[in-house]
Amino acid sequence: MAKEAVFTMKLEPELRADFMAEVIAENRPASQVMRELMRSYIEQRRQAREYDEYLLRKVEAGRASMRVGRGRSNDEVEATFAARRNQVAAGQT
Repeated sequence: MAKEAVFTMKLEPELRADFMAEVIAENRPASQVMRELMRSYIEQRRQAREYDEYLLRKVEAGRASMRVGRGRSNDEVEATFAARRNQVAAGQT
């Protein structure tokens, strides 16, 4: 991929010095490390968006289920699992 854009940023002198010391110690160009960091950030954000979309679909499916009467209330779920916990506890004594 052609590298035609120039990216200028402001940062603290100490941060720049520390960053430059690390890339020099690795014998790597600072621009290469910055491109890797940018790609990593883009991938993290993409994954976060995909997860948010997945979660929204799950919530909407649950809400739709509740609207048509297929869901259970929190009280019903709590009662069911309280009964299960009591069964397990009774079997372990």
